[in-house]
Amino acid sequence: MNFGNDVGSLQVILTVMLQKKHIAAMELRYQNIMNFIRRPGALGNQDFRNFQDLRRLRELINRQEVGQQVNQPRNERINIDSDILSYQVNEHNKVGLYVTADPLTSDNYYFEIEILDLGQIGAIGVGLVPRGYHLDAQPGWRAMSVGYHADDGKLFKSEGFGKPFGPVSQVGDKLGCGIKFTKDDDGETPQQVKVFFTHNRKEVGIVMVQYPPGGLFPAVGMHSEGEEVKLNLDAEWHYNELVLMAVDSGEDEWSRLHDVKLNGSLLEYNGRGKSIHDVGLAQARFPLDTTNHYFEIEIVDPGENCYIAIGVAKKTYPKNRHPGWNKGSIAYHADDGKIFNGSGIGDHFGPRCNKGDIMGCGILFPPDYDSEADSDLSPDDPDVYNDVLADENYSDDDDDDLYDEVEGRPVNGQAPEDGTLVCVFFTCNGKIIGKKPVCIPKGGFYPTVGMLSNCEKVAVDFRPLTG
Repeated sequence: MNFGNDVGSLQVILTVMLQKKHIAAMELRYQNIMNFIRRPGALGNQDFRNFQDLRRLRELINRQEVGQQVNQPRNERINIDSDILSYQVNEHNKVGLYVTADPLTSDNYYFEIEILDLGQIGAIGVGLVPRGYHLDAQPGWRAMSVGYHADDGKLFKSEGFGKPFGPVSQVGDKLGCGIKFTKDDDGETPQQVKVFFTHNRKEVGIVMVQYPPGGLFPAVGMHSEGEEVKLNLDAEWHYNELVLMAVDSGEDEWSRLHDVKLNGSLLEYNGRGKSIHDVGLAQARFPLDTTNHYFEIEIVDPGENCYIAIGVAKKTYPKNRHPGWNKGSIAYHADDGKIFNGSGIGDHFGPRCNKGDIMGCGILFPPDYDSEADSDLSPDDPDVYNDVLADENYSDDDDDDLYDEVEGRPVNGQAPEDGTLVCVFFTCNGKIIGKKPVCIPKGGFYPTVGMLSNCEKVAVDFRPLTG
């Protein structure tokens, strides 16, 4: 592939988009090409010169005025009276949207609204949108945006269909939104960021959102007569302190703990341990990806039977099933050294493990793997983490009867679902004991630990390769 020609073509395309003020489309195209550029050895000398020209064009684009002066709020069908925003009734009953002048930053990462009047239907949305976002859509309805809506408590992420997320709001309630900024190895904001929402000063949940060039801007949407809110762009939310506390206790690492008690970095079985229906399951908050592809557990106490398993599973994996027993998971079991790959029948795989042994699980991704595209986040969005989803027994295994119990062979003429092929590997005391090619499920594979006998305890390390 002659990347220099592609860069030259991209410069022309971006220039036309800039002239026509198609900023959102420009940002998507720019980000796609940047993903390629970041690959080792992607640029030759001429390519690098073209890349430098592209970066200068990008800087020019970021300085352009998108129909208005830079650093000016954008709004349509919204009445503004100091910090009070209200819906402006219009002939075509279009959404009203207010977008702030500046994006959230690591120094100013949170904002709030207080609902003064719900109007006719309370269709008030709070969230984040990219530069140039259309002013006729609620936050979360269009690409690269996210929003939490007051009337139904749903989360909208880049589409017009919401998912249960938090409580419905009333007059006097405060809704907040912010970003938990981090830095990658180059000191830059990563391509995806953790966006969090609050309801009456309590965190509702977190969603992973693509971070577009130019950043994410606070936005407030309304859609019925009488709706009115008070905007507070100087609201404080000390998430740094909360995150540090959560990391110390380990709570921030996990999305689901069923019959498992968390004690710092230790997971302790807290179930009955009487039958196979008493499995305790712990599932991590974030899936494995190309930057964090491996984790380990150390058996601190094998308990009565050492029914301990380490593996990966889909976000909606049943909470009372050992990892590996059901479709959408694969796991290495300590008590018998077997591997279970979406079936209750295991295959001999590695040594049995006991107290003091360290078991590991990781994924070898293809070189061109894209975590969002290849894991196919839609329609089940695993990037949303909150109590609503955690409390529900999500399981999409109703179609398990389409598959044979052995190695997922199809029956009744039905073929297994397609997916990107990855290689899951397992280790015991630092040595790789085997690999297994599997198709990654929608949303990716989440680190998962299972337990099933009294007194079992394991220590978890999500970043054993970072020293």
